[in-house]
Amino acid sequence: MGCNGLLQVDLVAGSGFSRRTRCRRVCTVRGREGALVVSGTSTRFDQPNLARVSDALLGGCDHYEADRAAVRRLLDIAPGAETMAREHRAWLVRVVRFLAAERGVDQFLDLGSGLPAAENTHQVAQRHNPDARVVYVDNDPVVQVHGRAVLEENDRTHVSGADLTDPGATLGDPIVYRHLDFDRPMALLLCGVLHHVDVLDRAQHIARTFAAELCPGSYLVLTHHHAPTDDPPRQALAQLLDSTFEGTALATVHRSRAEIASFFTGLNLLDPGLGYLHDWWPDGPRLTPLDDLNFLTLGGVALKT
Repeated sequence: MGCNGLLQVDLVAGSGFSRRTRCRRVCTVRGREGALVVSGTSTRFDQPNLARVSDALLGGCDHYEADRAAVRRLLDIAPGAETMAREHRAWLVRVVRFLAAERGVDQFLDLGSGLPAAENTHQVAQRHNPDARVVYVDNDPVVQVHGRAVLEENDRTHVSGADLTDPGATLGDPIVYRHLDFDRPMALLLCGVLHHVDVLDRAQHIARTFAAELCPGSYLVLTHHHAPTDDPPRQALAQLLDSTFEGTALATVHRSRAEIASFFTGLNLLDPGLGYLHDWWPDGPRLTPLDDLNFLTLGGVALKT
């Protein structure tokens, strides 16, 4: 079925690789709208998938009708979801640019990276330092196929199929430890990930286990869905989103500011601290109005000393 007729011709910045080419190449591994087997793992296309829904929100081409139906359901509740997805991506670009260009970080471990889109971590980092190394970690087999196709000519960027919810296995994955030097500073990215881990203790364990392996001079970059307890209407929206997608592949948990701050325990948050993404060193004046969803995600960058 190709790429659902949504091929895009814009270039993926800095890669010399267009989405049209990526879709043609990768979609040859897809079968009917049902299941795809990659390395023995069955992936269904008739059910929504987190990575593909995120791709749809960003205007990508790597999604199916089940994913688009989930997006429509989300937009019925939160019409600003597509704008917020772009806001999240813009925040990540600013952070990676800052770390690569101003802090000299040349290693990035991007956990739960999702499908390739425009302005991925490696593109931003390697634009400022061509020698920067990036390892993406995602256990979604479709993400792995797409990522490896896009990166087949980039010997400084690699894709691991490890499960980030098992930090020990991820850290022990040869793709991770062969291409990153944990004795040197790096940036650990946990963006839009831990709110999909429903038990707080487990989410804290994931963040702290990875952070413990970082050497001094490293950074934790994290975003998380937020339930603003001081704003009842927005807290109600957060609760509605949680309840609507509970038990699905899109299940999420909006947490309090204190709970999100706990992921940075033992680290030093950089200014402006843990806050709304639009407040984190924006590139210029805001030209579009803020949506309620802008206040349902917090992000921060912290240094390990």
